[in-house]
Amino acid sequence: MKKVLILGGILMAGILGYFHIPYISQPSCQPIRQTDLNETFSVLPRMSYPQPFVDKPQRTDVLLVSPWLAPIVWEGTFNRDILNAQYRQKNFVVGVATFAVKKYVRFIEGFLGSANKFFLSGHRVNFYLFTDHPEKVPSINLAPEKRLFIIPVQNYSRWQDISMNRMDIISNHIHSHWRYEVDYLYSMDIDVQMFEHIGVEIIDTLVGTISSWQYTKPRDSNSYERHPESRAAIPHGEGDFYYAASFYGGSVSEVYKLTTACFKGVTEDRANGIEAKWHEESHLNKYLLYHKPTRLLSPEYYWDEELIRPRIIRVKRLSSVRKDLQEVRF
Repeated sequence: MKKVLILGGILMAGILGYFHIPYISQPSCQPIRQTDLNETFSVLPRMSYPQPFVDKPQRTDVLLVSPWLAPIVWEGTFNRDILNAQYRQKNFVVGVATFAVKKYVRFIEGFLGSANKFFLSGHRVNFYLFTDHPEKVPSINLAPEKRLFIIPVQNYSRWQDISMNRMDIISNHIHSHWRYEVDYLYSMDIDVQMFEHIGVEIIDTLVGTISSWQYTKPRDSNSYERHPESRAAIPHGEGDFYYAASFYGGSVSEVYKLTTACFKGVTEDRANGIEAKWHEESHLNKYLLYHKPTRLLSPEYYWDEELIRPRIIRVKRLSSVRKDLQEVRF
């Protein structure tokens, strides 16, 4: 009888192997270890060089680019929930620096209201709001894990000077305070609103956002500063993407290096009577050309409302607010 059972088992194994029928095992009763989850849902992978955007999956939760490769499509909410849980265990703090001077104070409520709802929900966030009108900051009930710090800042006669001095202000505050207060820091424009979840997929050492105006253009037609006299100059034939200064960041130490280097370039240009084409954004692009971002965010993380949104941008997470620039800047 035993021989018959053995022969029967061998015969069954042969049949399964011949027809490639998979053996279905019983589910394991062993609990999933946290280390297994860490290995499974770790940092998104990297490849070698950016490829064109692809428009494939039907169910898209997050579209981002991880250097230097094609975009990574993060589908569904399961991965996001697991990753969010992991980052909560790390107990990190994220700082957001934003500026509301002159007539830009009108955008404070929309920015903070939407950021409170959609930006890193459930994680600790410090909003550092620089303004020349602290008395005009509206009262907003933030989530318990989010805090608002209002920092008075001087005004400048030209909006270009306001823009270019942001790098210096951020650098100085990192050196004096923020390096003790936050783990990651992001600079964001105040005249934006968020419409969808922005989560821990943005957390990395050095993060840049691809400009919604420039992402489909050939490299040589990007709006880089080309005059060789400027410290922001990028020679023809060089460049990767064109990065928006409206949303960038990373670890507090890397943002310190970035802002310090960019403002040094601005200062040297001023001494030579030069003003880069797109001010501090030109210097940001020069820096990120030679200090590659460890994470690239697609244009859905900063979409300009003046543009018609193409099919490839399936989700608009953060976008500019429609406005009359002549009215708010002067």
